[in-house]
Amino acid sequence: MEEKVNVGIIGATGYAGVELLRLLLSHSKVKVAAISSKSYEGENIQDIYPNFREIFSSLLCDNDTVIDSSDIVFSSLPSGFSEPIASQCVDKGKKLIDLGADFRLKDEKDYKNWYNLEYNDKELHDDSVYSIPELHKDLLTGKSIIGNPGCYPTSICLGIAPILKNKLFDGDIIIDSKSGVTGAGRGLSITTHFPECNSNFSAYKIAQHRHTPEIEQTLSNIAGKKINVTFVPHLIPINRGILSTIYVKLKKCSGLLDVYKIYVDFYSDCKFVRVLPVGSSASIKNVKYSNYCDVSLHLDKINNRLIICSAIDNTVKGAAGQAIQNMNLMLGFDEDEGLNLIPPAF
Repeated sequence: MEEKVNVGIIGATGYAGVELLRLLLSHSKVKVAAISSKSYEGENIQDIYPNFREIFSSLLCDNDTVIDSSDIVFSSLPSGFSEPIASQCVDKGKKLIDLGADFRLKDEKDYKNWYNLEYNDKELHDDSVYSIPELHKDLLTGKSIIGNPGCYPTSICLGIAPILKNKLFDGDIIIDSKSGVTGAGRGLSITTHFPECNSNFSAYKIAQHRHTPEIEQTLSNIAGKKINVTFVPHLIPINRGILSTIYVKLKKCSGLLDVYKIYVDFYSDCKFVRVLPVGSSASIKNVKYSNYCDVSLHLDKINNRLIICSAIDNTVKGAAGQAIQNMNLMLGFDEDEGLNLIPPAF
């Protein structure tokens, strides 16, 4: 019998952490060796999330135990907490996939400006790689630290990458994204309190969301020049899912079918990006609980503006599923191992 890879989750009781656990338990190549939680240390995961009863039982331990027990460590923590964990992992010959923001931005000035934090171990960042698998898989070889992308940047960058790569854009890029409440994490705040978000639809952190520099960094690398965007996120009263609508003026008049062919060719080898037929519209419902990103293309002929709709499940393709996809590529597993999830019909 093939020996399984031991994996551990630090921060296993947050929404991304518990989604990681749910998905990893169905992965044929790995074994969940240990899970940790600062808030619930010593308690059984079944008592916090009863959906695991008679499926998986484990006491939540400390971070050191997770690192010592695992070959691959997933860190699902707030900004600033994963860097020291990465240092421990590297010292002990372990690999780390960070679902937080510590390894997303290459320029420390951006990290300081947007997160009010500094890089304490700059060599770690030089040796890490940021990876949206469909765009960066060739960079993973030999790396021990992966910065897993944010949910908004995933939906946005996959939505517009073919246009930037083929230099078909002209002028400003405007992005309007809507996210379910789980994107804010498990901790309660006024904006995510039920009476505030239920039956409501509101913009927040307008033109100042922390994912902005990550979006601009990724798009600039694809385009080969500096890209700035206007990004406005919105909170919608659903549990999970992101729909990003991207507006970009085309450099020349291109028929929608020509643009569609560019997208189909660009993502021809990418199982998890589905370019929808012309006339269809990307929808959160059709990617829910899955690792798919659905992209639909629409043309405003009067203004020669392409309108791109990109839908993902923020907790799967926007977090845990993408982290597992990155792990699969890092270890040479089939890219879709443990991720063959079919979205529900309703």
